[in-house]
Amino acid sequence: MNAYAIGLLISILVYLIVGSYAGRKVKHLDDYFVAGRSAPTLLIVGTLVASFLSTNAFLGETGFSYQGHGPQILILTSINAMGYVIGALFFGRFLRRSECLTVAEYFGRRFESQGARVQIAAGLTIIIGLSAYLLAVTQGASLIVSEVTDIPYAVSLFVVWAGYAAFTLYSGSRGVIITDTIMFLLFTVVAFVSLYFIIASTGGWFATIEALSRFESKPGLISWHGYIGPESLWETPIESLTWAVLMGVSWGLVVAVSPWQSSRYLMAKDEHTVIRSACIAVASILAVYIALVFGATAVNLVNPGIEVSERVMIWAAVNLMPTLPAVLLMTGIMAAALSSASTFLSLVSFSACHDIFPHHTEDDRRHLRVSRYTMFAVGVVILGLAFFQPPAILWITYFAGTLFASSWGPLAFFSVWSDRITAAGAFWGIVTGFLGNAVAKLLATFEVIDLPVFLDPFVIGISLSAVTILLVSKMGRVTDGERSYRAMLHQIPSGEVGGARARQTLQISKMLMATGALMILAMVICYARPYASGQEAAPLEDSTPETGSDDYER
Repeated sequence: MNAYAIGLLISILVYLIVGSYAGRKVKHLDDYFVAGRSAPTLLIVGTLVASFLSTNAFLGETGFSYQGHGPQILILTSINAMGYVIGALFFGRFLRRSECLTVAEYFGRRFESQGARVQIAAGLTIIIGLSAYLLAVTQGASLIVSEVTDIPYAVSLFVVWAGYAAFTLYSGSRGVIITDTIMFLLFTVVAFVSLYFIIASTGGWFATIEALSRFESKPGLISWHGYIGPESLWETPIESLTWAVLMGVSWGLVVAVSPWQSSRYLMAKDEHTVIRSACIAVASILAVYIALVFGATAVNLVNPGIEVSERVMIWAAVNLMPTLPAVLLMTGIMAAALSSASTFLSLVSFSACHDIFPHHTEDDRRHLRVSRYTMFAVGVVILGLAFFQPPAILWITYFAGTLFASSWGPLAFFSVWSDRITAAGAFWGIVTGFLGNAVAKLLATFEVIDLPVFLDPFVIGISLSAVTILLVSKMGRVTDGERSYRAMLHQIPSGEVGGARARQTLQISKMLMATGALMILAMVICYARPYASGQEAAPLEDSTPETGSDDYER
């Protein structure tokens, strides 16, 4: 057993211990589903960021950056991160007021005349979309274990699944948010530690930026449009920028309203916690992505020939870092995977037992048992699928995530800010948005149709959803009960107004603005200026090391 295997094993044991401790405090459904609605800001920030930054960030998007598309990832991230603030202000705090157990239940209550079918439609999108996401995360984590420990993939798959399923099954949301926060702190530190060692191996920060700016084999590697041309995914800067902006808007809606992000606000102890955590999450996401993107891109200067780009950070850990930091990087990537997996497993299971097949009983303990049995059954299905589905981490994640932007994005905001939306409009909006995105994506994947970059499946889905909601609602009637429920959502609880808590929330929002200004200044000094200097020098010839593409030396 090597150092990596020991580190991964220890980290999983820590999460199991923490989950076991948290599970002892689960006595009621509120504890299991929404952590007793008492989570402070740190725990909400931890679970927001940890559930968002999965293996897609540490494997898929770092591989994408290594290929020459890091600038698109940073543009995308700078847009989608603001979805936290928009979502918290215009949806999340109202969701918190509903005091529902799931986001799908919120839609069901909001549109009471046909609430059951609206709730079921929303619940089905959760099960389908997040099951696909959970599948990608599980496979990503299993690949990590298999790569660094020489354990067969099938065995590592079972170990990873058993690890996250065990503590999620027992502790529910209360354990998930605690372990998420531990994992968030770990992989945030790890992202910057790995950046330090990678940059140290490439000659220091400014020398690295200058060298990357004139890297011949991938021209435009760190220019604003990234690597473009006939051999790239995009041939022109406009196509590259269009894709980044569309994905940024799409994922901005994802972090604003998707079940694995907005449901975190149901656990917050008050609305100030919702707003504060959203502000801090924005800065955290941006900082981590800057470290990951520049670190992965810089590996090109050491080894531009890694064939499976999703393994770039694993290669960097084994070849460019001392043993202890390398082990920490592996455990950090594993933490990102496990945090997302535990969140997705819990949400899919909660929707299955609460939204699709509700168990009507006044006995909380019996309902808890049913919820845990459901979670175990869902986990077994995911494990079976993971054995037979070939891994495709980046594209499965992008596909599954944008499904919620299309099917939920318009409805989430309409449900709060419009009193003209009917239950029928809500139902068909979810259906058409989901199918519009999914069908367009499948047709494009199998090359039945060739969509221009500005007509991404997300655009098709969200357009269909918004138009359907408005048209169908015009043909129906909003009930008095639905108007009353919406009016209730706009009644600010007396304890949320004024006082020291409001002043602290305002200070945190000002800190976010100051952080944004500092990041812009840092990018000018640490990126724009050395990039310009590098462009003035002679082109840099790359050299692939004798170790070959994906060979691990240590």
